[in-house]
Amino acid sequence: MARRRGRDTSITPDILLRAYSIGLFPMAESADDPEIFWVEPDLRGILPLDGFHLPRSLAKAIRRKPFDIRIDTAFEQVIEKCGEAVENRPSTWINQTIRGLYGALFRMGHAHSVEAWEGDELIGGLYGVSLGSAFFGESMFSRRTNASKICLAFLVDHLNAKGFTLLDTQFTTEHLKTFGAIDVPKAEYARLLERAMASPNLPFGD
Repeated sequence: MARRRGRDTSITPDILLRAYSIGLFPMAESADDPEIFWVEPDLRGILPLDGFHLPRSLAKAIRRKPFDIRIDTAFEQVIEKCGEAVENRPSTWINQTIRGLYGALFRMGHAHSVEAWEGDELIGGLYGVSLGSAFFGESMFSRRTNASKICLAFLVDHLNAKGFTLLDTQFTTEHLKTFGAIDVPKAEYARLLERAMASPNLPFGD
């Protein structure tokens, strides 16, 4: 169960960062709704950075290096593609308000993208927010087999190398559970979050 808090169109990037620091994140009812609401799940999805499971078939695919993986070279494109309607996801919660806010966080150095490229074509990626030693995953997209999965595996390796302590997935799905994602109660998540917020902001880029 996820607890919702009031709808709003007037939040600022600083308010958004404050919300993340206390366990809230925003969503919209649809791409056409300009308002957002705050979400605070009773069970929070996380992907333990020391418990990431890399399926054998994906490890084999990664060794073939099918894509060029980059960081923060096309953030606006990533969020745009995450918000596109596709066959298995005809609607999206990424509205213009959210795009504007996360674009501002990117310019502030708090939002980041991991991207899969095939030549000059962006064919997969994910984006999220870094704060303290936490990374809050927001959304991902894939236009080729394994593209977003390879980005996720890259993200986990990258966060471990940089010293991050928390990878927040907001909710768990059967897909994320295959990589080791788990649900934790709100009280346990609060402890993990407090530890992450006690850290200075860790650098995400190279």
